[in-house]
Amino acid sequence: MADIAVHDVQRRLGGDAQLVDVREDAEVAAGMIPGARHIPLGDLPYRFDELDKARPVIAICRSGNRSGRAAMFLGDAGFAVDNMQGGMLAWVEADLPMAR
Repeated sequence: MADIAVHDVQRRLGGDAQLVDVREDAEVAAGMIPGARHIPLGDLPYRFDELDKARPVIAICRSGNRSGRAAMFLGDAGFAVDNMQGGMLAWVEADLPMAR
């Protein structure tokens, strides 16, 4: 697992990486990264089958803490995974695209 910056995540949009947003429903309602899949952290261990182990995963949360835990869970389950540094706070501060 590696921590990657928001601009690196942006460059990987539309590529083979799977973006997994582990925030809660109310947080996601305010917006998320286009193309991200919403799987709350508490549900993640029960929903690994929704992800493709052959493709890398980028875990995302509000600040980078929960996604760090998600990345550990995913790594333990055999996924190649990175954690987005700074989470959605950094994404919004960088004024990058949002989906609602």
